[in-house]
Amino acid sequence: MPNSATPTHCPYCALQCGMNLTPVPGGTVEVSERADFPVNRGALCGKGRTAPAVLSSRVRLTSPLVRSGGTLAPASWDEALDRIAEGLSRTRAEHGPDACGVFGGGGLTNEKAYTLGKFARVVLGTSQIDYNGRFCMSSAAAGGMKAFGLDRGLPFPLEDIPKSGCVILVGSNLAETMPPSLRFFTELRENGGTLIVIDPRRTRTAEQADLHLMPRPGTDLALALGLLHLVVADGLVDEEYVRERTVGWEDARAAAMAHWPEYVERITGVPVPQLRETVRLFCEPESAMVLTARGPEQQSKGTDTVSAWINLCLATGRAGRPYSGYGCLTGQGNGQGGREHGQKADQLPGYRKLDDPAARAHVAEVWGVDPDSLPGPGRSAYELLDALGTDIRSLLLMGSNPVVSAPRAAHVEERVKSLDFLAVCDVVLSETAALADVVLPVTQWAEETGTTTNLEGRVLLRRQAITAPDGIRSDLEILHELADRLGVEKGFPTDPEEVFEELRRASAGGPADYSGITYRRLAEENGVFWPCPAERTGVRAGPVEETGVHAGPAKETTARLGLAEPTVVQLGLAEETAAQPDLAEPTAVQLGLAKATAPHASLAEPTAVRLGPTEPTAAQPGAAENTAPHPSPTQYTASHPGPMEPTATYPGATENTAPHPNPTQPTATHPGATEKAAPHPSPTEPTATPAENTVARPSPAQHTPPHPGTPRLFLDRFAHPDGRARFVAVSHRAVAEETDEEYPVLLTTGRVVAQYQSGAQTRRVDELNAAAPGPFVELHPRLAERLGAAEGDPLAVVSRRGRAVAPARITLGIRPDTVFMPFHWYGEGRANTLTNPALDPTSRMPEFKACAVRVEAVER
Repeated sequence: MPNSATPTHCPYCALQCGMNLTPVPGGTVEVSERADFPVNRGALCGKGRTAPAVLSSRVRLTSPLVRSGGTLAPASWDEALDRIAEGLSRTRAEHGPDACGVFGGGGLTNEKAYTLGKFARVVLGTSQIDYNGRFCMSSAAAGGMKAFGLDRGLPFPLEDIPKSGCVILVGSNLAETMPPSLRFFTELRENGGTLIVIDPRRTRTAEQADLHLMPRPGTDLALALGLLHLVVADGLVDEEYVRERTVGWEDARAAAMAHWPEYVERITGVPVPQLRETVRLFCEPESAMVLTARGPEQQSKGTDTVSAWINLCLATGRAGRPYSGYGCLTGQGNGQGGREHGQKADQLPGYRKLDDPAARAHVAEVWGVDPDSLPGPGRSAYELLDALGTDIRSLLLMGSNPVVSAPRAAHVEERVKSLDFLAVCDVVLSETAALADVVLPVTQWAEETGTTTNLEGRVLLRRQAITAPDGIRSDLEILHELADRLGVEKGFPTDPEEVFEELRRASAGGPADYSGITYRRLAEENGVFWPCPAERTGVRAGPVEETGVHAGPAKETTARLGLAEPTVVQLGLAEETAAQPDLAEPTAVQLGLAKATAPHASLAEPTAVRLGPTEPTAAQPGAAENTAPHPSPTQYTASHPGPMEPTATYPGATENTAPHPNPTQPTATHPGATEKAAPHPSPTEPTATPAENTVARPSPAQHTPPHPGTPRLFLDRFAHPDGRARFVAVSHRAVAEETDEEYPVLLTTGRVVAQYQSGAQTRRVDELNAAAPGPFVELHPRLAERLGAAEGDPLAVVSRRGRAVAPARITLGIRPDTVFMPFHWYGEGRANTLTNPALDPTSRMPEFKACAVRVEAVER
């Protein structure tokens, strides 16, 4: 690797693949392999390889644009910023602060998302802020919060997938949406595991599956309930797990039993033998996962659908166990971090709730404002867009293109046009930016430093590799300048690391606690998983063969997560730990971490905590009486204990668990820490003798290493106050818009490998356009025959909201009652002209994945 190469991350999807950037003539960069990043191990898709093309001044904005006489024309920065400040000020004065809207994006860095949320609430005083991530994984987030008390896309690293026995992949075409991740599923099968794909299309991903189920769009909820029915009927419920780690099973079971297999077959179109085979493949191995994506989530019942899949995991004892559980494959690059730190209508930094008085007080103190001055929750994304031009008269938009990406897009476009004032910050002149009164050109991923949070909950550092061209500013600089013009002179720094330091304080103690993460650590450790509090707590070691940390939320997050018991950190170590310390006095536990961590200031009172159990766990190395049997390196041992019992470790682990400390005694620090108090011994079990396991007590002046982060959640307890997961009783209901004689076919939408989201950037890359030049209508030969359509013929797809025209793509790999359109394009082929904005009552997610249409041949 050349000395001038900068290690960083791809600007596109939630994998945030590692890459190296080397400056080349012309103000752009060359991408090269970065094999050290575990998510992609050097692999990149075509979007990542060609990302530097958008850095070219040939395709990007290079100066501010101001509308004059109906036309956007170049202007100075002062003129452009003054116009925005005047437009927002006028709206506030005439209509009140809530007449100003703010709309963000899931591609903004954590620093930008945090600052945008702060700007909306502190400078504008508006409640009307949301972001396009609402269209991404909000249903999965709502389902996760209900079941587990905490939402993080994946509660385990991607590297756990190949070690599972079975993975059910629901509504994800990751071979096209995030191609480098496919290797984990290939390795799963090579290791003897099974891949089951559920999708109404035979996608590139489905072609890799051992079993492919093709349900009718919008029936994923019934499918999951039918599988749970069979689990109960076949006696495959993990009764001990359900009893000890969950609540609500009786109601959930009763709801599932109303969905017998033949009934589910009629709803979904999936044959009963395939349902039974799915249950067999899922329940036979010791470990299994369910991973969902936009297919089941982008529905008007998306939250219930996610809850049904989680119920399947809970009933079979999968969630919170090694190489098992439920996870969501986030779509956008920073879809996870974007909602954790203040862009979402109802949330404050640290994933705090905006209507929580304690959360408001904490964040207001960091911001230096009165908690009562903070507005309450506002509208969700589509509801905000639908209110443009009426209740919301001015809009500041960053990093989004809703004229292409929103449901009922023609209507949204009209609402945008009806605004009194629109300002857009973007890299390119998107279709939405072209409607603006002011457009500001901003720096891109290779031209700025900042953090993102990938689908695993791994916080990453994107590094600046080159300087942006003259005339382009960062979003942070723009918000600073606007805040100053609107009367707030302080509190909006332009340096991203300074913003991140404030974000750390604002997130401290919240569910998404970043307070223990620093830029230095991110650079040295290749990312850190949240929650990662600033102060260390005690140790529960449970090594995995080659991975890092296994953790439940640490003690500092207890108050925010509502945990009744202290929490634990499970550390996966590459080496054996030191001997058990002397129990008679505080000593250090020296645990051999695979990589050294950055130093952290020593704590006044380092504490050791245990997540869930009130009894000590199966115990320290050297204590033969209390050591759990060493499991097989390829199998997880025994059934998972309940919250009052010791827990098992991952395969290949040796139990190294510190007993639960006496709350009145000094307690232990994390591994590698310099001070540890005596663990509280079990009243019923012997402990190791001091002579065998004593480690010298260090000087108080030594530093305590930082919290290691939390790659794996829920291994000991869930984040609800009682430590138990919640079953949620749900029942099937139809899509919001069923087919009829006038609209007899269902439309579903999605992505193709060579384009990304609204296509605002990828459609400007020649290589990608050559691979995917425009929209198409995918349909079954039987439907094509009824229409008299041949491959490439123009077809009109018509819904109750509008009409889109694109060429036919005929394939056996789709249901005869379904058509598919990718949503990356504007114009007559815009798929989201057709989609239904019916909203999930909990997540407010629109129903992108199923709407009634008719298909017509078009004369050319």
